[in-house]
Amino acid sequence: MPEQSSLTFKKEERICSRKLIEQLFGGGCSRALTAFPIRLVYMKTETCEGKPPVQVLISVSKRHFKRAVKRNRVKRQLREAYRKNKFLLYKALRKQEGVGIAMAMIWIDDKLYESADVEKRVVNLLHRLAERVER
Repeated sequence: MPEQSSLTFKKEERICSRKLIEQLFGGGCSRALTAFPIRLVYMKTETCEGKPPVQVLISVSKRHFKRAVKRNRVKRQLREAYRKNKFLLYKALRKQEGVGIAMAMIWIDDKLYESADVEKRVVNLLHRLAERVER
């Protein structure tokens, strides 16, 4: 179980840099995993002192949910599931010096899910990503 201080999701952990977003989606160095209805696009980065090793972008398309209320609900579910389970990924990254991850969680379904189902799928993706990072 993670320590209490690691159960946060601060602004530094979010991807805000347009340059990093373009690298993540435009460059050929990113990979993807899917646990329907979530697609995870990630790439390895180098970590700087004082920055978190993992940075996350969460996206829900207007094409899937026209109403902002539903899009915001899905984003809230994804953020919460990541916040509660990010220690799985941090544990794998602790073993490697200077390696970080930039990742995007993208919702790819037109249906709403229960929070427990969303969390199960996020945990599945984080486990699979942690395995790939350790290799």
